[in-house]
Formats: sequence, C-alpha cells, structure tokens
Amino acid sequence: MDIKAGINTAIFLAVFGLLISVFVGIRSIQSGRKVMYFRMRQQRISFGWRMLGFAFGLAVLSFFLGRYGEPVAYSFYAPSLTPTLSPTVTLSPTITLTPTITLTPTITETPSVTDTPTITPTPFIPLDILSKFEGIVTPNPGVVFSSLVFSRDMDLTAYEPIKPDTIFSNPVRTIYASFSYDQMSNGVQWTALWYREGQLIYSETLVWDGDTGGRGYSNRVASPDEWLPGIYEVQMFVGLEWKSVGQFVVEGQPETSTPTRRPTATKTETATRAPSKTPPPTKTIAPTRTLPPTSTRAPTSTPTLTDTPWPSPTPTP
Repeated sequence: MDIKAGINTAIFLAVFGLLISVFVGIRSIQSGRKVMYFRMRQQRISFGWRMLGFAFGLAVLSFFLGRYGEPVAYSFYAPSLTPTLSPTVTLSPTITLTPTITLTPTITETPSVTDTPTITPTPFIPLDILSKFEGIVTPNPGVVFSSLVFSRDMDLTAYEPIKPDTIFSNPVRTIYASFSYDQMSNGVQWTALWYREGQLIYSETLVWDGDTGGRGYSNRVASPDEWLPGIYEVQMFVGLEWKSVGQFVVEGQPETSTPTRRPTATKTETATRAPSKTPPPTKTIAPTRTLPPTSTRAPTSTPTLTDTPWPSPTPTP
C-alpha cells in the first residue's frame, strides 16, 4: 500500500466513525429526555454530547488528512519512482468457431402467486374488553411507559423484577411483566392484554389510582398445564392508546395435573322417626245432674158402692 492509498483509507475510516458517532449521540440524547430518573437522564444526555464532540473531532481530522495528509507524509518519506512496465507482445486472437445450432432457452415458469409479507396490525383493545371500561379513555398525552421486563418473581416492595429473562422453561405458574411509567393521572383506564400465538388468553383492565410516576406490573397466575409452549406477547394500553409491548417464550411441555380421586359419598343412616305424640286423654264430660223425682199425688178416695134394691116384680094381670 502506498502513501496515497493509506491517506484515503484513513479519511474513509474517519468519515465512517463520524457518521456512527453522530447517530449514537443523537439517539442517546433523544432517549435520555424520555427517562424519568434525573441521574440516568443526565448520564445519557452527557454521553450523547460527548459522542457529538467526538464526531466533530473526526470531521476536523478527515479535513486535515484530505488537505495536508499527503504533503506531510511526503516530507518524511521521499516518493520512489514507480517503474513503467514495457508492453508485452499481444497475441493475435485465434478464430472463434461459431456454433451451428443455437439451443432455444426453455420457458421459465412464473409463479402464479407471489407471497407478499403481511402487515403487522397495530395493537388494539377488543370490544368485549372495552365494555368493561369504567374510567377515562383519553389520557394525558405525555404519558410514557418503558419496555416490559419479564420474570418469574418480583420484589413487591420496590417493584423490581428478580432474575428477568425472556425464555422460561416449564413448569411455570406466574409471569410478571414490569415497567416504569411517568405522567399518569388518577381515574384513567389502563389495560394489559396477554396473548399466546396471537390468541388472547388473559386480560386485566382497571382504573388507575396510583402515583404519577414510578414502577408497576401486570402478572398472570395460572396452573402449570395452562402455560403451553409458544411465543407470548403482552400489550399495555392507557385509555385507548397503545403504550408498550413485549414478548417472551415458554419452552417445554407443561405438567399435566393428575385428577384427584373424589371420595365416594358414604350413605348416611336414615333418621329414626320419632314416635308419634300420644294425644292427651279427652276431658270426660261430667254427668248431668239428675232431677229428683216429683212427688206422686196421693190417690183420691174411691166412693163405696151402696146396695141398690132390685125392683120387685110387677104382677101381671
């Protein structure tokens, strides 16, 4: 490699580094302005400005290399003469035989159907979930949610995920989707939708009653046989606006829950029927008072018969 090629290579590398530094610096400043924590925001913004300063230095370096690189190099290294090669004898081309038969190209089959990539739909809230809304559906336009972080467990005192990951092996019982937020307002409706392979498997929608900024989470608790292997996606909404989305993978076949044999019902003894209550004896009616016999009237005296004399016979004349 000669001096000129080396200078051109150095200029190319300086320009390439300049473009990378400008891109990284601008992205760092933009992302830093969205971070709610003051120290992290200052760190990202200061790093972005350092990258822009480094890009400016590369721009100055590439200018000086292009303007003064070769003269300075030649002042230290004298240019050597490059020998000119003498032309060699060019052989005359031989006669090229023309083919007598030209094969006709076969017809290339054109596919009748061209597979065009489908457009990924924008996340939205299903109508059956919308019917459960009770809060405000138009949130503060400045609300921001961070990217979702998934874990099996969480420190519920600080809402910090424990051993976050994106791939989980069965058996699984609980998955947490944690996030940070800012500029939330009480009374607004927020929703978390859990999908597996594009199918809605779990949802929660509540009215916000927390702080304006901090950390939060949504979790799904299910039996191990319900965590089927596949790609899971969690979508976060504030009102009707989609704010954040994240994916994780569940591997391995889930545990099959063995049904517990229910004990057969033991036939209970039938209750012995209590003896019927003996009715009390009926009250005996007192005998009616017998009236005393009435006094019998004394018989009247019977008159005595007197002897009546028979008439004497009358003599017949």
